[in-house]
Amino acid sequence: MDECPTVASQRTSRAHALASLHLAVLLFGFAGLFGKWITLPPSTIVFGRTSIAAIALGALLALRRAPRHGFDWRFALNGALLAIHWLAFFQAVQSASVAIGLLGYASFPLFVVVLEALFRRRRTTPGEWISAAVVALGLVLLVPQFDIDNRIVRGVLWGVLSGFTFALLALCNSTLAGQRGATEIAFWQNACAAVCLLPALALGLALPSGTELLGLVVLGLLCTAVAHTCFIGSLRTVSAHTASIVAALEPVYGIALAALLLGELPDARTLGGAAMIVSATLWTSSRVRDR
Repeated sequence: MDECPTVASQRTSRAHALASLHLAVLLFGFAGLFGKWITLPPSTIVFGRTSIAAIALGALLALRRAPRHGFDWRFALNGALLAIHWLAFFQAVQSASVAIGLLGYASFPLFVVVLEALFRRRRTTPGEWISAAVVALGLVLLVPQFDIDNRIVRGVLWGVLSGFTFALLALCNSTLAGQRGATEIAFWQNACAAVCLLPALALGLALPSGTELLGLVVLGLLCTAVAHTCFIGSLRTVSAHTASIVAALEPVYGIALAALLLGELPDARTLGGAAMIVSATLWTSSRVRDR
């Protein structure tokens, strides 16, 4: 018997949403490679990324003719957090490697557990603390020696700062999510992040070459605006539970792309730490109930 057209349509829609979700996470992981390809200071890279993303997202909002709301001062705070998050991430990539930057950033679930327990009085489960401990052990495994002059140590520290600020940003955004659209939030945060970086650019302006400018455009459009749009669009069909599990694969995609396109082959220590961090993140994500 032929399949019901409605059921077939639903399956096709879900397949397209899953493909869009994986594409978004792949592009998020791909962004780390630009820290190696673009030989500019992280402040210049992040300013270019946020500026181009803000222009693209602003144009998207205009085309959609979405309802306009007033500026909220919380956008400025979130923009500053976003700027610090990406500055620390690209500094980690340039200090060490794409793998170290992505794995340091992947520590953010640990900070979410701690911050929610401290500031929101949320009752945590033993499993969450075990997962956080595994992530912490994975980060320790990445460090070959506890010497601040070691580039891996510096990369891990910058990556952890990236994860911490992302956790703060996620908690701040959770209060805005019920009041504003996701694309509007992303637009204002990117715009505010670009404004926050203007003083840093004035202190040390580094003009990009033609190739670097092209890289910034690809980073801002493809890895930020398009990736964000694909991710948000997939949530219309795919559950938040599924999205959180797929998002945990970002370090896997990023490390694989770095090995393929940059020749950055992680050593056994890095692979061991990656296995612990990604496994803990996947396990935590699999236990998150849809909200």
